[in-house]
Amino acid sequence: MPYPEIRPRRLRRNAAVRRLVSETRLDPAELVVPMFVKEGLTEPRQIASLPGVLQHSRDSLRKAAVEAVQAGVGGIMLFGVPAERDACGTGGIDPNGILNLAIHDVVSEVGDATVVMSDLCLDEFTSHGHCGLLTPDGGVDNDATLEAYAQMAVAQAAAGVHMVGPSGMMDGQVGVVRRALDAAGHQDVAVLAYAVKYASAFYGPFRDAVESALDGDRRTYQQDPANLRESLREVELDVAEGADMVMVKPALPYLDVVSAVRAAVDVPVAAYQVSGEYAMVEAAAANGWIDRQRVMLETLTSIRRAGAQIILTYWAVEAAQLLRERY
Repeated sequence: MPYPEIRPRRLRRNAAVRRLVSETRLDPAELVVPMFVKEGLTEPRQIASLPGVLQHSRDSLRKAAVEAVQAGVGGIMLFGVPAERDACGTGGIDPNGILNLAIHDVVSEVGDATVVMSDLCLDEFTSHGHCGLLTPDGGVDNDATLEAYAQMAVAQAAAGVHMVGPSGMMDGQVGVVRRALDAAGHQDVAVLAYAVKYASAFYGPFRDAVESALDGDRRTYQQDPANLRESLREVELDVAEGADMVMVKPALPYLDVVSAVRAAVDVPVAAYQVSGEYAMVEAAAANGWIDRQRVMLETLTSIRRAGAQIILTYWAVEAAQLLRERY
C-alpha cells in the first residue's frame, strides 16, 4: 500500500505551525462589548440569564469602560434601562435620560480611546416594548417613529457619541438619522445600521437585561428568519441612505447571511453575537458539557471567517484579554 505524497497534516504538527498558517485571526480591536446601564442603581446588578453580564450603575459603567479600553476592545455599545417608561419612549430623547447621561459619562471617561456607540431604538423606553410609536389599532407607525429616531440621534450626538446604531428596522431609518445628524452639525457621527435584524427567538436574555415590557412580537418589522434575498435588499437600501457600516443580527444562526452581505457591499460588516447565543454556551459550560474558552473563541472565529469585520459580543473583554495573551 503506497504512502501519501501530499500530507496536509504537516501544517498542523504543532501550535507554532498552526499559528503561522492560520487563515482567520481575531483581533481585540474588532470586538465590541454591549453594556447596560440602569437608572437609579448604586451598585451593578447581575443579569440572571446572562451569567457574567451586569446592569451597571453610572459609576460602575465608567469603570467597566476603562477595563474594556485596557483590554483593547474596539468599541462599546451602550443600552439604557430607564426607571420609567411611557408610550412615546421620551426617555430616549431626553438629554437627561439614562442612555444620554451614560454616553456622556463614558465619553468623558475614555475619550477617543475606543469607539463609543449607542443603541438608537425606542424599545427600552416604551411602556409597550415596541421599537416605535403605535397607531390607534396597536400597529407600529413607521413614519412617526422616524421622527422620534431623528430626535434621538441628535440627542445622542449632543451627548458625545461616536456612532449611533439605529436598530428598530423601520423603513428609511438610516436616511432620516443621517439627515438629522447632518442638519444638527454632527456630520462626524457615524451610523452603524442594523440592516439585517431577524425576528429571532435568540433575544430572550437581552430582554431580561433591558427589562423589556414587550407584549407580543416584532414580526411586522423585524425580518423572517427564512429570508436571505430580503436581507440583501435591506442592506442595499441602508448603504444607499448613508450607512457607514452594516450589521447582521443574530450571528451564528445566520453565518450564510453574514457571508452574503460581505460579498454584496464595500462598507465594513458587523455581526451581533446575541444574548441567546452567549447564554447557551454559558449554560452548557456551567454543566461541564463543553470547554467554555475554546467554544467562545471558536464561535467568534466562525463569525469572523464568515466575513464580519466587527463582532458585538458579551465576551468581548474576556476574549480580548485571551487573544492578547495568545499573540
